[in-house]
Amino acid sequence: MAKPCGVRLSGEARKQVEVFRQNLFQEAEEFLYRFLPQKIIYLNQLLQEDSLNVADLTSLRATLDIPIPDPPPKDDEMETDKQEKKEVPKCGFLPGNEKVLSLLALVKPEVWTLKEKCILVITWIQHLIPKIEDGNDFGVAIQEKVLERVNAVKTKVEAFQTTISKYFSERGDAVAKASKETHVMDYRALVHERDEAAYGELRAMVLDLRAFYAELYHIISSNLEKIVNPKGEEKPSMY
Repeated sequence: MAKPCGVRLSGEARKQVEVFRQNLFQEAEEFLYRFLPQKIIYLNQLLQEDSLNVADLTSLRATLDIPIPDPPPKDDEMETDKQEKKEVPKCGFLPGNEKVLSLLALVKPEVWTLKEKCILVITWIQHLIPKIEDGNDFGVAIQEKVLERVNAVKTKVEAFQTTISKYFSERGDAVAKASKETHVMDYRALVHERDEAAYGELRAMVLDLRAFYAELYHIISSNLEKIVNPKGEEKPSMY
């Protein structure tokens, strides 16, 4: 039976790994003590902005520059195949909803930031998990529980990214239908409904982002001693 052996690194490689670890721990410390509280305050202030407190959702509607065709005269109903049929008026360039797009420009980077911070916390805790040994694993169990919760937050944030992408595809489909079936008013209404729904989703995202940051702050700070020193064998340290 072959004897187990440890991973052997050259002196230079070991130094590079240690530099990475130290930078990782410094980032984690900055995240917990400075970034997290500041981000919670920022998102709380953001939720007080007028742009995220629109009471009349109809004010979010964008103008649809899609001509409404005139109803055909009764004589046209009897026209033969040899006669030229009137073409549906063509619409011009159809821009997106500027109000919704401005909110997206604000919220989308926040979603990406939280996802990256979740990855930071996960990597940090994984580097603090001690060698697997018998007994006294209560601290390790806490590390695993915190990792489980952070991963759950990351999964929810990734769902936000999917929601943002779906907005463009669904609105694009609705606009395409409205421009093709110009006489069907329901397709125009569908575009407005999608914009109003997107606004509600974006506001809910900001509420959730604030809640997620608050949860991360609570769960990490409440269990910090066991996270950084799961075996309880030395003085707790972020490093």
